Amino acid sequence: MKTLLPYMKKYVFYAILCPIFMILEVLADIFIPYLMSCIVDIGIVNRDIDYIVKVGLIMVGAALLAMLFGIISAHFGARAGFGFAAEIRQQAFEKVQGFSFANLDQFTVSSLITRLTNDCNTIGQVTMMSLRMAVRSPFLMLFALIMVLNINASLARVFMVAIPLTAIIIAVILPKARPLFQKLQTRVDRVNAIIQENLIGIRVVKSFNRQTHEEKRFKERNDALKNTALYAISLVISIMPMLNLIIYSTIIAVLWFGGKQVSAGTMGGGELISFITYITQVLMSLMMISFFFMQLLRGSASVSRILEILSTKSEIKEPKRPVKRLKDGSVIFKHVSFSYPGSQEKTLKDITFHIKSGETVGIIGSTGSSKTTLVQLIPRLYDVAEGSVKVGGVDVREYDIKALRDQVAFVLQNNTLFSGTIRENMLWGNENATDEQIIKALKQSQAWEFVSKYEDGLDHRVEQGGDNFSGGQKQRLTIARALLKSPKIIILDDSTSAVDMTTDAKIQQVFKTELKDITTIIIAQRISSIQQADKILVMHEGKIESIGDHNTLMAKSPIYREIYESQLKGVAV
Repeated sequence: MKTLLPYMKKYVFYAILCPIFMILEVLADIFIPYLMSCIVDIGIVNRDIDYIVKVGLIMVGAALLAMLFGIISAHFGARAGFGFAAEIRQQAFEKVQGFSFANLDQFTVSSLITRLTNDCNTIGQVTMMSLRMAVRSPFLMLFALIMVLNINASLARVFMVAIPLTAIIIAVILPKARPLFQKLQTRVDRVNAIIQENLIGIRVVKSFNRQTHEEKRFKERNDALKNTALYAISLVISIMPMLNLIIYSTIIAVLWFGGKQVSAGTMGGGELISFITYITQVLMSLMMISFFFMQLLRGSASVSRILEILSTKSEIKEPKRPVKRLKDGSVIFKHVSFSYPGSQEKTLKDITFHIKSGETVGIIGSTGSSKTTLVQLIPRLYDVAEGSVKVGGVDVREYDIKALRDQVAFVLQNNTLFSGTIRENMLWGNENATDEQIIKALKQSQAWEFVSKYEDGLDHRVEQGGDNFSGGQKQRLTIARALLKSPKIIILDDSTSAVDMTTDAKIQQVFKTELKDITTIIIAQRISSIQQADKILVMHEGKIESIGDHNTLMAKSPIYREIYESQLKGVAV
């Protein structure tokens, strides 16, 4: 928790005022039973109506003050608690933005969502409770005990049994709840995962008529969450009947022994009433402390999950003296090997090749041949395990990461469009781009042919994920967005797979003529997309099987020839 305290800095003022007003509320609450005893023992006994009215008004005033102080305290507590949670959420979100791909592989998307929402909310709630309940309950118990001892010290011996019993119950049950709350958050992760997966793929679910199957999967995880929550809460709630038994037993004992003292004239009736009120406050304070500790346990589980994010160090380290400019778009791989974090098996093995600035290079190979992994090393989405990758003659590990990625544009097969307008999505490539520059990029990617048909043009709405566009349209839009970066290197990771062959050919022609100064690396499944490339890399099981142009590979690469022939037959059919 100490690690998170600096994020409270903005809300220290509220965090200080909250317990102050809570103590004032407690003092008002403590004063009320005393006034009650005065009304009974003085006002009613002496039949002094004026005294009863006077003290009664003071009592009403004390109650109103208690309410006012409570409201103010609750307001400041909420400001501090949820402000604190918002700061933590912001820091955690920014931390995630700085994660490398290797770091992201450590967490599931659903887990990150749960941590940034549910866990942060829990921390906010626990903080608010800590500022209020953790102050109110101990102070109320302390002041009530003082008043009890002041009224009748001998009768206060009842607490000698009640308080230790309460403490024992809390100490035995609550530690058992901690692992359950950690398990509960994991269950929430799993439920979020299936919700996310279902909603993203809801069209696929419907097209395959798999609603019943999905409902069954969700029910299994939802029931697991429900059962874990019920078990955790039931364990904690079991404290309440036990504490109630102690409270009622204590009240009965006080009424028994106190009643005898009232009959003997050694204790006033009003004193007995206020005594019972005070012991109820003491025992209720103990109950609230137990409830607070329960929430604290849940909060500690959330804190540990947030700290996992905040303490995760990016696998990608910024150099001390970063290079901020790429000389050109040349790429050199020298004896490069790579393994994913936690894996002993090498995904890439001793990769060596050279790409000249402005060259068009194709990469082809079977599924699982690590084509995408290879190109992800160029913009440092991952770091090599062995060897080196040089861009513009400089090792990528020596570049300023932002500068490197600004000059190396990466277009994924399933690249994402964000909710907003076409213009807003294009500005991701260059936030200062003019409409003329955007239109030029759209024309180069062959996207302008459909964008120009919209009445609202660049202001046409983009739904979340670009769901209102076809696969080919989304790919063309993401290529345009990448071109707006004016990169020295552009990587197309099977990013024309959903585009028809005619449009694909037009895009390749643009790269060959208008964008010939850009180093273009194309991962493709179709040989037609890379046939005219200056150089083609054939990947097989994490190694380069062959390098050459189309004619050379047809002569010497059995893998390339097999792919070509199979696709030729497919076209013929």
